[in-house]
Amino acid sequence: MKAQMIGLALAAIAVCAGCGPAVNHSQAVYVLVDTSGTYTKEVGKAQGVVNYLLGNLDPGDSLAVATIKSRSFSEKIAQFAHATQSGHGTAYTDITGGLVQAAEFLNETGAGRKTIVIFSDMQEELDYKTVRNFPLKLDGIRIIALNVSKLSSDNIDPRRYIGRLEWWEKRTRAAGAAEWRVVNDMEHLERVFSRHG
Repeated sequence: MKAQMIGLALAAIAVCAGCGPAVNHSQAVYVLVDTSGTYTKEVGKAQGVVNYLLGNLDPGDSLAVATIKSRSFSEKIAQFAHATQSGHGTAYTDITGGLVQAAEFLNETGAGRKTIVIFSDMQEELDYKTVRNFPLKLDGIRIIALNVSKLSSDNIDPRRYIGRLEWWEKRTRAAGAAEWRVVNDMEHLERVFSRHG
């Protein structure tokens, strides 16, 4: 009897060892939209991407949208799109604060694939009271900078644009990001958001 019990236990262990951990195939996407300065005219493109994502999410997936402002964030899509396009934008751009909030949300979802999409010129502008020089925690999160427009100063010296993107890539990778991509081709979103991409 004892030998049979041991045999059954060993068989159960062998079966479980072959199974391996279950893979979580759900995905969570957090879209950050810059509403500062001249970037306000790009909000319509961001709304198009949100619509694309809504149409392609599977049951169990998560999506959140927030605007990047000055130390505050809004997650009301239609309201901010209308208000931003008809307004002048915010004075400051707290990209770091937006990344912190996005990472917290994504980690809470427990999704197997986590992505932050940033619509911005990637020029962070903070007021003198805002403290953002601390390490980020972006472990396992994909960062996709979409539609990164150039500033007028970038047209004068393109190295500023390149340097800005390199700085963000270095910072996000140092924070544990699984991927950093800059995508300006808005015509092939399926390549960006493919579950196998």
